[in-house]
Amino acid sequence: MLQGKIISLKKYLDSASPGSGEAAETDETGMLALAMAAYGSTLLEVGNCSRDACPALGNELKDSLGKLKANLSAAMSRAELEATNTGIQENLRGWGRNTARHYQQKAGEVKDLLLVMARTAESVGARDQRCAQQINEVTARLKEIATLEDLTEVRAAIETSAAELKTSIDRMTAEGKTAFDQLQERLTTYQTKLEEAEALAFHDALTGLRSRLCVENMIESRIASGSVFCVAIVDIDGFKKVNDDHGHLTGDELLKQFATELRSVCRQSDVIGRWGGDEFIIVLDCSQAEAGAQIDRLRKWVCGDYTVQGKSGPLKLKIDASIGLAERLPDEAMKELLARADAAMYERKAASRSRPSAFGQPASRGRSN
Repeated sequence: MLQGKIISLKKYLDSASPGSGEAAETDETGMLALAMAAYGSTLLEVGNCSRDACPALGNELKDSLGKLKANLSAAMSRAELEATNTGIQENLRGWGRNTARHYQQKAGEVKDLLLVMARTAESVGARDQRCAQQINEVTARLKEIATLEDLTEVRAAIETSAAELKTSIDRMTAEGKTAFDQLQERLTTYQTKLEEAEALAFHDALTGLRSRLCVENMIESRIASGSVFCVAIVDIDGFKKVNDDHGHLTGDELLKQFATELRSVCRQSDVIGRWGGDEFIIVLDCSQAEAGAQIDRLRKWVCGDYTVQGKSGPLKLKIDASIGLAERLPDEAMKELLARADAAMYERKAASRSRPSAFGQPASRGRSN
């Protein structure tokens, strides 16, 4: 898809001519600018999808594509466009190779775990056979004692047999404990690795909130149980301007601060996640009437002044957010519920566009509401 878009842009540049007048030139420039904007949006979506596909490596590709997007411009020459195309292809191929190696490694770890368990079972079986053989030998010797008539000889045979039996049992116990300890140690190692992998999949690397995958699983669980709950989608107004004017590092810091404020104002029972980009999602286990009051309180808390580090020092950014709320209807699927919450959010956003916003003012203090 990306390669098709870049080829289309290259063909456009090749076929573009000076035109027959100022209107034609303006039209061509406008179309190219729109094409570049669409291409840049596609790059961002590919970056977001890469994080969902492989959380451990997706952020690296997202950041690389974000840097390439920042260089896109309708004024780019053919050589610059080809260089961008090459960079995108190299990033995608590299991410594909690294992702394949990552999952091969995870598959190898699971395979190793199965082999460890199989070998442990084999060692336990061999140990039991060895000990059983020793016990059988002692049993046979005890039977021979019955034929002895000399009491001293009987006593010596019993003592010898008892000592050998105790040695066999002690060895079996020691070998069993060693095998168990080794298995427990390896299982603990693999459990730690699985927990780390689960944490990567279920948590957003930038903000520390739950990931989109995790929130979707929790929504599906509530739907399956028939629970009453609402979904709120939170979108930071004008966030693109923060990235464009001050860079992605400033934007990332703002996202982290905003996530912290969300976490502090939400209730312990609320599920908070990063939906993607500058969008967040909250799952509230209550009716829409109660959730609406909570969202009003949340909006007042998270909207206001934030202080972040800009390129030339601290910046005070006045942040507003659009929030769409929807309660799950009977027999409603997750996709439909999220679509209603998203539509409600965009209605709020459309209504807020007429309100002025301020970005990039010098600051010397933290956020205040």
